Amino acid sequence: MALHFTSEQRLDDYVLEREFTLGEIPGILWTPASAPAPLILLGHPPLGLHRMYPRLAARARSAAAEGFAAATIELPGSGDRPRLPAAEQARADLRRAMEAGEPVSDEIIDALILPLVEKAVPEWQAALDALLSLPEIGGPVGYSGGVISIGVRLAVIEPRIVAAGFFAGSFVPRAMFEEARQVTIPLHVLLQWDDEGNDRQAALDLFDAFGSKEKTLNANMGGHTGVPQSAGDAAAGFFTRHLK
Repeated sequence: MALHFTSEQRLDDYVLEREFTLGEIPGILWTPASAPAPLILLGHPPLGLHRMYPRLAARARSAAAEGFAAATIELPGSGDRPRLPAAEQARADLRRAMEAGEPVSDEIIDALILPLVEKAVPEWQAALDALLSLPEIGGPVGYSGGVISIGVRLAVIEPRIVAAGFFAGSFVPRAMFEEARQVTIPLHVLLQWDDEGNDRQAALDLFDAFGSKEKTLNANMGGHTGVPQSAGDAAAGFFTRHLK
């Protein structure tokens, strides 16, 4: 798939932001003044790039300040991309269970996450092919963020990704725990202890399952959006160690 830039703007003196399309997939690339730069792929929940933009842009600017390029793509079924009927149904079932105060079944989690992983991971790999062909992008590559199951699959099958910083907080299918045991790259996992939508025990069990010799769990009190600045600094230090 060919990558076409569709717009560009300077966010400040040292960050160039360019929107692109990769086939039918929208994406955004942020590059620092120093080139070629190592690349961090910014994962995010399937809420749409437009809605997630303020948080993604803030993460990209922080990465650029450390000398990294950053890129993201719209997930399948999100934003203006065609809806995935099975995922829409699973989302409705999830909402119903949570509103009723019932436990979320393995069937709902599988239906919500596994098809997303199957569709999204090859798209991330295609994006990586295109981005690494640009003169302003060098290696190595890191993955940062959620959906954590997408990050786990990429960490297992994509040799160009040499380190990953995961956000614990999305539902994890049982099958992904088996894949987690195959992850060997350095990991930095961020966990908000009081995250409303997160099964804390599942997040701890997943961290325990990772096969990496170097893995760090950064757990902080507070809800999903209450991540302290110190946690961001620790994640930046992790990527600086492994990508530079």
